[in-house]
Amino acid sequence: MVAWVAPCLFALATGVLSSWGVGGGTLLLVCMNLFLGVEHREAQAINLLFFLPTAGISLFFHRKNGFLDKEVWRQAAIPGTIASLAGALLATAVDVSLLRRPFGVFLLYSGASMLLSARKGAR
Repeated sequence: MVAWVAPCLFALATGVLSSWGVGGGTLLLVCMNLFLGVEHREAQAINLLFFLPTAGISLFFHRKNGFLDKEVWRQAAIPGTIASLAGALLATAVDVSLLRRPFGVFLLYSGASMLLSARKGAR
C-alpha cells in the first residue's frame, strides 16, 4: 500500500466523525498512535491542527441550520481559547508518559459512559 493512503483514510474517517460530533479527534489520536506509530505529543499537535478546519466547517453548517446558540458561543469562545492555549503549553512541558495514562483513563471513562447511556436509551 502506498504510504500516504492509510493516513488519508484515517483523516477522512475521523474528519467525518468529528463533524458529526462523535469525537473524531480522539479517534485520530488513537489511530496515529496505534496504527501509524506517531509519538503522542506529535499526534496531539497534528490533532489540534486537524481540528481547526473541521471545527470551522462544522460551526458554519450548524449556524446555517440554526443549531448554534449564539449566547453560549459568546460565553465559551474566550475562556475555551485561553484554556486550550494553557493546556497546549502544559502538554509541551509535561513528560509524554504522564500524558498517556490520563488519556487512557479518559478513553475508558468515555467508552463506558457511551455504553451505559446506550443501554439506558435501549430500555
